[in-house]
Amino acid sequence: MTEHTDGNAIVVGVDGSAASMTALRWAAEQAAVLHTGLVAVHAWEPAANGHAPYAPVPAGPTPAQERERAAQVLAATVREALGPGTGDAVLRIVVEGPPARALLQQARGALLLALGRKAHGNFGRPSVGPVGRECLRHATVPVVTVPVAERSQKPPEAVSSSSLAGSRAS
Repeated sequence: MTEHTDGNAIVVGVDGSAASMTALRWAAEQAAVLHTGLVAVHAWEPAANGHAPYAPVPAGPTPAQERERAAQVLAATVREALGPGTGDAVLRIVVEGPPARALLQQARGALLLALGRKAHGNFGRPSVGPVGRECLRHATVPVVTVPVAERSQKPPEAVSSSSLAGSRAS
């Protein structure tokens, strides 16, 4: 695992969700505009965490199998979000450990950290999950939360500067 990312890159958290795919697409667009690198990070934790040392080992995947599964989730998400021809355009990093800690470590020194989020939470407020809150609280770089559009939600209409000027006059 690398300690942190090159200072000329955008880091994006990827967990396979629609929100993380939206953040990945947004980050890829920004990286292209800024002519910078794009780093997709997926963190995973062993399933055996939380068992007492004397408890029988549950029948399940080995840590190596879990690591491989995490790499597959990352590769599939990048492919689905950005298309099969991304090749080496996206640096993919799989990290074992708590997601917030892994993202903060990888984003240290980056241009920014991009995270996906639901469009709306309770009472119309942005919905940022526990990983996002931890990243917002402790990040040393700017953090962008990219909302995933709700299926029934129409895309926002463009607002021209003339319509804004007219609304201010009212």
